[in-house]
Amino acid sequence: MSSILFWLSDNLSWLTIPTVSITVTDLLEILILAFLVYNLLLWIKNTRAWSLMKGMAVLAGCIALVYLLQMTTLMYLVNRIVDIAITAAVVVFHPEIRKALERLGERPIFSGLILFGDSDKNVSERFSDKTINEIVKASVEMSKVKTGALMVIEQNIRLEEYERTGIMLDSIVTSQLLINIFEHNTPLHDGAVIIKGNRITAATCYLPLSDNMMLNKALGTRHRAGVGISEETDSMTVIVSEETGAVSVAYKGELMHGISSEELKRQLEILQNKKPVAPRKFRFWKGWTKNEA
Repeated sequence: MSSILFWLSDNLSWLTIPTVSITVTDLLEILILAFLVYNLLLWIKNTRAWSLMKGMAVLAGCIALVYLLQMTTLMYLVNRIVDIAITAAVVVFHPEIRKALERLGERPIFSGLILFGDSDKNVSERFSDKTINEIVKASVEMSKVKTGALMVIEQNIRLEEYERTGIMLDSIVTSQLLINIFEHNTPLHDGAVIIKGNRITAATCYLPLSDNMMLNKALGTRHRAGVGISEETDSMTVIVSEETGAVSVAYKGELMHGISSEELKRQLEILQNKKPVAPRKFRFWKGWTKNEA
């Protein structure tokens, strides 16, 4: 028992709090560290890294016990595999690290800087009101007859790698074309349609499936593909169920299932990034102005 107390007093002496005054910079540093730690733990909990982290915590406890009991052979092995373990952790957590960095790059605090590109305020209107109406109309019509559909709407992250898995179209978005593409037994009905701006760029595209265990087990591959592409990119996916005819929207890894046509239109209008029309200024004199015919 005395050896354990001696080890604790010898190795945990750095925990003593220094008697110094706390400045505003110190408080700011504490807030930043708390924010980073909180978001790190939240990210770990919301991904499959949570189970892996629990296993690593158990392993860390075993290593601490090895050093506490001075097991020289095991200590030698631990020292040798530390570098390998760090590399292995990067490989194991590669998908989660990539998603976290992508989400970080989407934050307004970085997107507003010149070095990191334009923010949403500088992005022009992504598609027209006519395109919204055509997508909503096609979704409603396919929902009535239970025609399965998967429509991915591109935002800032380009979807060329997914377009290459399908057939290039480059056609104007119309409800008739969308309904015809997803009609049963047609050459283009299997897979996803990718919409960029006011045009359908490709059809029969393959999408990554989500491994989110929280999704309803009753949902099929179409819904998992819609959620999967929304996890990998910032796109929005409109899904029509072939079994129930329900219309769903997947965005940022979240699935809104069984929404109405009004809610679908509202979600598309949010993604549209339409600029408000400035009111026309009143003029006392309506004569000729510069460049006015």
